[in-house]
Amino acid sequence: MRRSGLSVMAAGALLPVSAMAADAPAAIDTGDTAWMLISTALVLMMTVPGLALFYGGMVRKKNVLATLIQSFAICCIASLVWMVAGYSLAFSNGTPWIGDLSRALLNGVAANFHNGVDSAFTLGAGTAAAVPMTIPESVYMMFQMTFAVITPALITGAYAERMKFSSMCVFTIFWLLLVYAPVAHWVWSPTGWVAGLGAVDFAGGTVVHINSGVAGLVCAYVLGKRRGIGTDDMSPFNLTYAIIGASLLWVGWFGFNAGSALGANGRAGMAMLTTQLAAAAGGVAWMAVEWARTGKPTALGIISGVVAGLVAITPAAGFVLPGGAVVIGLIAGAVCFWSATWLKHALGYDDSLDAFGVHGTGGIIGALLTGVLAYGPLSATDANPSGTVGSLSQLLAQAEAVCVTIVWCVIMTFVILKVLDRVMGLRVSAEEELEGLDTTMHGERIN
Repeated sequence: MRRSGLSVMAAGALLPVSAMAADAPAAIDTGDTAWMLISTALVLMMTVPGLALFYGGMVRKKNVLATLIQSFAICCIASLVWMVAGYSLAFSNGTPWIGDLSRALLNGVAANFHNGVDSAFTLGAGTAAAVPMTIPESVYMMFQMTFAVITPALITGAYAERMKFSSMCVFTIFWLLLVYAPVAHWVWSPTGWVAGLGAVDFAGGTVVHINSGVAGLVCAYVLGKRRGIGTDDMSPFNLTYAIIGASLLWVGWFGFNAGSALGANGRAGMAMLTTQLAAAAGGVAWMAVEWARTGKPTALGIISGVVAGLVAITPAAGFVLPGGAVVIGLIAGAVCFWSATWLKHALGYDDSLDAFGVHGTGGIIGALLTGVLAYGPLSATDANPSGTVGSLSQLLAQAEAVCVTIVWCVIMTFVILKVLDRVMGLRVSAEEELEGLDTTMHGERIN
């Protein structure tokens, strides 16, 4: 379970793990399961069509289809990688650093079926940190799969319009296994070493957003700038697509964050409320800063600010009160605007669609502010009556989680890219980039 205090919903009451038999399968709670099925569908919608349209609307006409196809291809590839080994490496017991292969190819995922009836499973069964669930393992696995799908898809925004499609496919496989799965295990597995530090991440500030944003930054540096950047017209082809995509992301994020309560309960309700308020605050903050600086609030600006607010509240959604959510959203909207404009130009990298500017920066802000603004009763249990409380020690734990995620992601992403570049090449040719990826990579185009 994605929080300290390790507790589950059972028969409508919040019970600590110590009050339940660690290895005894519990009855499935149909309300919790129904909510998690809905949440899973909402998170999948964030990638296809949400992120696909959001990114596709921001590139040039000659690259729209190629950008849309990247999200769909990653959805297919990541789903299979998650089945084959990703889920097992992330959520089986293993060691504090990585899971084992006991769930490879989803071995044993139907072990709790008896006479055609499934029962709830226990995450980390057989360990001191075991977490009994109230949902089937198939639902939990599928929910986690949608996170594994969207994370590498987010990276595509950094290298948009210039990476070879074949290289992107291979990069996605290795990045999921060597970067995403280990970090997910560290943070979200009951036996993970970062979780043991007391650091918390409700729905993916470190695992999803810092991971993808930092990987995007490394990709931007390794691949280099788009040809013609600074001289050619790089304006978006169709901001209507981007606005529709951002809207789908906003709605889907309720499954992303509120679904991470892993049940239909009060904490899910609070996570949904804080998600909405942070998104609104992020949009207002970005719009206000841009308005003051340029004299005009843009459509691209406000939707970017909303996404920044959503990113920043992700690690904090189940830990902070509504007022804290507004603070997080306001700070994220303003700082991500600075990161996507001034910082990008000052450091000279071409993060095409601001994967790092929004997701990396917003994830860092949210993870750190969780350590400042966390309200204990939201995560309190009988085993941990104080819950996660904002304090200096919690802030330091959050900072440590942020730093180790960044370091691991930078090193491993760089190694994967350099190996792929040597073996198969990363970037399309100058001629292919000039003509556009729609035609040269896929033999299609928008008329």
